[in-house]
Amino acid sequence: MSRIFVPPIKCQGIKTKLVPLIQENLNWDRAGTWIEPLMGSGVVGFNIRPKRAVFADSNPHIINFYQAINSSILTPAVVGSFLKHEGACLQEKGGDYYYQVRERFNQEQEPLDFLFLNRAGFNGMIRFNQNGEFNVPFNHKPERFSQAYITKVVNQVRYVYDLCRLNEYTFLCQDFRETLRDVGVKDFVYCDPPYFGRHVDYYNSWAETDERDLLGYLNQCKARFILSTWHSNEYRSNPLIPDLQKRHHVVTQEHFYHVGPKETNRKPVIEALVMNYNNSSQHFYRPSLQPQQARLLERPLPTLTGTVEGN
Repeated sequence: MSRIFVPPIKCQGIKTKLVPLIQENLNWDRAGTWIEPLMGSGVVGFNIRPKRAVFADSNPHIINFYQAINSSILTPAVVGSFLKHEGACLQEKGGDYYYQVRERFNQEQEPLDFLFLNRAGFNGMIRFNQNGEFNVPFNHKPERFSQAYITKVVNQVRYVYDLCRLNEYTFLCQDFRETLRDVGVKDFVYCDPPYFGRHVDYYNSWAETDERDLLGYLNQCKARFILSTWHSNEYRSNPLIPDLQKRHHVVTQEHFYHVGPKETNRKPVIEALVMNYNNSSQHFYRPSLQPQQARLLERPLPTLTGTVEGN
């Protein structure tokens, strides 16, 4: 199994461990554009490595961060220098400095501050109040930004930075409905919406109307798509699954989510991939790299463990 890249911005419900299942069921010749109308962490697209891609999300801070990398405003060197300085301040001043940066971010909304808060906040959460202010508390680890940890984050930024240099990527802050209006028959759509009916904590929230609108767009989609959703857990089932199974092909896999600091909160969930095509051929997608791409992306990531890089 290939190594799975973990992006620099951590998100709740990140699909890192489901990337191999998605790769196994991805049947696409890459003739068009890879489209993610609900980017979130971007972990799937960043591991598929398409030549052309549109990553969109309604959260402006995620998009601003990746736009800054795409335009070379944020480089690996800039990120490393920033985290070294801010990490030293955090170690010296503790939680007070975290909240100082949080207040600064809520006023200025700088992408580097967003990265710092995402990595120094509790459990890597992204959460905003009704006024649009980031409100995740400190993770009580003032020594968070060791040199090894900074190197890991810089390597993650470098991976995305190199992808953007090699390919044609666009990052857009917009509603998923707007993104899905421009899909062509040769494109491929991957959707990872918040799981309605479970723990929903999204920038602009996620209601049943959003879920229904998304499914309506996908039912009419000209391109092939994969939709990630939940099938069931030990207590209940997703009420939308029966209708999805009538219309599309569904594959499932058990997955564990670890929410909160206690291991007892690690609960199994049956994940579902919904596809508008029959993948009975079991086409296994492995992105082929040109020599230049291989040289850029094969740089060793010292924090990798097994096949999935640590968060």
